[in-house]
This record gives sequence, structure tokens and C-alpha cells, in this order.
Amino acid sequence: MAHPSLEELVQKFEAARKAGEPIRGNPEQFRMHRELAEACPAFTYNLRYLARLQQVADQPGRNAEEVLSEIKRLLESAVLGSYRSAPALLELGNFLDTFHDGPPEAMKLYEEGEQQALETLEDAWFFKIRYWNNEETKESVEKALRLGKLAERLFPDPGTFLWDEMQTTKRHAIKMGLLPPEDS
Repeated sequence: MAHPSLEELVQKFEAARKAGEPIRGNPEQFRMHRELAEACPAFTYNLRYLARLQQVADQPGRNAEEVLSEIKRLLESAVLGSYRSAPALLELGNFLDTFHDGPPEAMKLYEEGEQQALETLEDAWFFKIRYWNNEETKESVEKALRLGKLAERLFPDPGTFLWDEMQTTKRHAIKMGLLPPEDS
């Protein structure tokens, strides 16, 4: 059996979500999401969605232990399949915190998720500052300066890419008269 294409996975996911429109968490919606999880356990967004759905929808005929065990397994798979992405780490942490009386493992997951999210934010700010630097207009350099100042407060030791781009912003700003020359 050939692995479904990414487009097919997204279509199946959307169909499963749509199946929940009349009654969220109905048996058909659960069946479709579970089939998708079985067909592609690396499609972590579906795993996380199915886990969340089970936390809010009743499932007649299933006991709480069985449901909680499946949710935990889905979220652990999402963490593994996403290479420990921030959303997956935070969801697993929240699940453990909520349904397992806040074990220390939950805080470790929150901290790791926070670090992953900060790394993503640092990358996003690097790209935005670079974009504005490439425009080389007074307005764009002013935007880059403002974001650079915020980045300096949030990231006292920014990564090389962000730091280099912030230096480029300062050079543009000096050239445009937005900042005084460094030797003055």
C-alpha cells in the first residue's frame, strides 16, 4: 500500500474535521481521525487534534482509563513525530498536568516547549528584520530597529544570524541618519 500524499492527508484531515460539524466528537468523526492516525502516525497535527477531541467529547462505551491512555499515547507519538515541537510538548505537558496531578515531568515539558518556541520566535524575528533591511527604506529600517531593540531585551545572547542582521540594521540606520555614528 502506497503512503498517502501530503495533499491526501490534508484532505482526509479536513473531511474528518467536517464530520464533526453537526455533533463534535461523533463516532464517525472519531473513526475518521483514528483511521488517519493509523494510516500516517507521523501526521502529528491529526494526533494532537484527536487527543484534544477526546478530552472534550463523550465516548459512550469507553471508560476513562482507556480514553486517557489513548490520549497519552497520541500525544507522546505527536512529540516523537514532530521532533519535539513546541505545540506537541506543551500539549503533552498540559495533559499530564491536568489529568495526572501536575507531575514534575509536565514542568519539564513546558520548559522545553518554551525553549523551542523561543527559538522559533528568534528565527521569525531574524527573517522579519532581514526582510526590512533588504527593503532599505526609512520606514522599514525603523521597523527593524524597533524589533531589534525588543529582540535585544528578549534574547540577551541572540544567535549569530539574528545578531548579524541587527548589526546590518544599525549600519543602515546610521547611513540614513536614524542613529548617530558609532564613534560619536
